[in-house]
Amino acid sequence: MAKKAATSAKKEYRIVRYFKEVRAELRKVVWPSRRATVRLTSIVFGVTVAMSLALGLVDWIFSQVFALIIG
Repeated sequence: MAKKAATSAKKEYRIVRYFKEVRAELRKVVWPSRRATVRLTSIVFGVTVAMSLALGLVDWIFSQVFALIIG
């Protein structure tokens, strides 16, 4: 029974240590400014929209070509 209690205490200690280390790492992070965040988000959004349109166009072209071939 003593082993079980020791194992449980070790497991709790690991969890506490994990969260302490996560907190320490988050303090080291250099967070971007609001302006940089908005700019980078808009770039990602723009690239996503452009790629969606490009892939949609390619899909439409292929569907038209296969429709002509098949029938």
